[in-house]
Amino acid sequence: MTVEPTHEGTPSWTFLSNHGHVLVCLALDPQSRLRDIAARVGITERATQAIIRTLEDAGYVRTERVGRRNRYQVRGDLPFRHPLEAGVPVGELLRLVTDGARAR
Repeated sequence: MTVEPTHEGTPSWTFLSNHGHVLVCLALDPQSRLRDIAARVGITERATQAIIRTLEDAGYVRTERVGRRNRYQVRGDLPFRHPLEAGVPVGELLRLVTDGARAR
């Protein structure tokens, strides 16, 4: 099976949801701006803000105001939400992805 690229040359589907991508961005740079996260994920700032709010409400992200910026803390000890991965902490995935991103 081949994956057809979109008009921008990126695959039309990915293994992680936008929530997963935002979580990875926050883990890589806890002081990221909404604008920067949105650009990296390929979604709007408003969608990014809504995802962060959802992650906060679920306890996966804590937000602290530092001056004029936010600092995010990702709770990697919490499990995935889907029953198939429920026994695995999200930190395991984040470690794999962030270590790989930092190695580039």
